[in-house]
Amino acid sequence: MSQKVSDDQLVTLEIDEAVATITLNRPHKRNALSLGLIDQLQSIFASLPASVKVAILTGAGDHFCAGLDLSELTESTSAEGIQASMVWYEAFRRIQFGRVPVIAVMHGAVVGGGLELASTLHIRIAEDDAYFALPEGQRGIFLGGSGSVRITKLIGFSRVTDMMLTGRVVSAEEGNRIGLAHYV
Repeated sequence: MSQKVSDDQLVTLEIDEAVATITLNRPHKRNALSLGLIDQLQSIFASLPASVKVAILTGAGDHFCAGLDLSELTESTSAEGIQASMVWYEAFRRIQFGRVPVIAVMHGAVVGGGLELASTLHIRIAEDDAYFALPEGQRGIFLGGSGSVRITKLIGFSRVTDMMLTGRVVSAEEGNRIGLAHYV
């Protein structure tokens, strides 16, 4: 049996027996993470039917996720910044420590917050065209959503520092070698 949320949603859900396919659905924005998308993602993971035993997370269009939707960045107080980061953290925590394993199928950009999201997932599969980057340092911002901890656990402090400070892009093959992807 298949169930689908309408395509105008920021995140779509399709259920086929025990498998839920969850798709970031902002291809015109390279599936950039807005607070609305994060809210929908958290809601979907919080309400998966008991019949679901595994989830697959992917992105619509050419990219898995290009990170934070920079159009949402506005002047804010430290408290507002922390509050927004906590929304991401809670959504990512729910995914990582939820009741079902989550498999990422990553293609195109897996960048910034998109890499943070991918780091919460249990199995990460990169298509040949996937590439990874942490451009936050070049934009004067820091990893939020607990990415500095999760990504560091995957690839180590020095690699995260290198990627953040230089903006270096890592290919799917290199990402597999260093631990960003389990399979290519």
